Amino acid sequence: MDSRWGSLAVAVALAAPPPVAAQRITELGVQATALAADPGSIFGGAYAAIRASLRMRVSVAAGLGSADGVATPRGEMLVHFLLNPTRKRGIGPYAAGGVAAVGGPVDEGYVVLTLGVESRPGAPSGWFLEAGVGGGARLAAGFRHRWLPPGWPY
Repeated sequence: MDSRWGSLAVAVALAAPPPVAAQRITELGVQATALAADPGSIFGGAYAAIRASLRMRVSVAAGLGSADGVATPRGEMLVHFLLNPTRKRGIGPYAAGGVAAVGGPVDEGYVVLTLGVESRPGAPSGWFLEAGVGGGARLAAGFRHRWLPPGWPY
């Protein structure tokens, strides 16, 4: 991976103001990502995020998959804008953008733009679905568990 992608990821992480510890929402989960490209690929892996503010979430995902029959790693760092962050029932839409780095036969970096929905964004857990672009047409799905602060929502 080119060092400019690592530098960009660090700059994005440092740009987010740190939340007060008592207000921080941490998320961990699993996700699967499929890309329609040449070669097509599918990845499975882990997801982690911190909500930097009520409506902003910074996430990283790392996975391993296959592209053109070769084991391939993929990492992503995205910034999400949540439209309904405190909703405890139903779904909440969001938009996200960031960068991805892929190894293996592709060995490239990509800009990622996606729209998603997640179930119960203000509750302790829920599923999510995303569609967008980032190394090809991108679909992702998974499950997130959230650690909510006392007194949530504010």
